[in-house]
Amino acid sequence: MAPATVPGGHHAPLPDRTRHPGRRPDDARRAQSVSQTSCRVLDDLGPQIQWEHSYVTDDRIYCVYRAPNEDIVLEHARRGGFPVDRISVVAQVIDPLTAE
Repeated sequence: MAPATVPGGHHAPLPDRTRHPGRRPDDARRAQSVSQTSCRVLDDLGPQIQWEHSYVTDDRIYCVYRAPNEDIVLEHARRGGFPVDRISVVAQVIDPLTAE
């Protein structure tokens, strides 16, 4: 099955990161700092990659990107110093509209 395509013709690779002590965006300042680093790297990489948002759980961080491939997401992680345990590519998007 081909990866899901999001608006703009990009795929949706989802990096999965383990939250490590000392690297946790638990407070507003840390979250802001990590976000600023991410945005600087994204600016350097150009418009082909966009970070939409991230989901933070007790032990993981799941990031949602619009990107043409996994390699550019890995490059973003490398330049930003963000660990990546695995990247899953969205195969299908379902939502309430799927039921119609």
